Amino acid sequence: MFVVIFRAEAGKMDEGYAQTAAALREMALRDFGCLEFHSVSEGAQEITLSYWPDETSIMAWKAQAEHLAAQKRGGSRWYASYRVQVARIERDYSFPRSVP
Repeated sequence: MFVVIFRAEAGKMDEGYAQTAAALREMALRDFGCLEFHSVSEGAQEITLSYWPDETSIMAWKAQAEHLAAQKRGGSRWYASYRVQVARIERDYSFPRSVP
């Protein structure tokens, strides 16, 4: 499993941003194999974690036309800066443990 970590400093957010973010989140989960998608913000800082089964799914999502258009709008309108990191999850455990 992989995680994509998107960290950003907000620029000018508008109604279009919220609509676009919601639509893209739904599309990633429904059509591209995204397993989980969580986003939080504090002040101008935003972080989004999306979990994926493999790199192929991530690359397909990265190349999706509406996602590419949103990336361009993000860089020119919505974000002062952003950073994307992709990591492989080597271990995953939780509490309480599930009973087999």
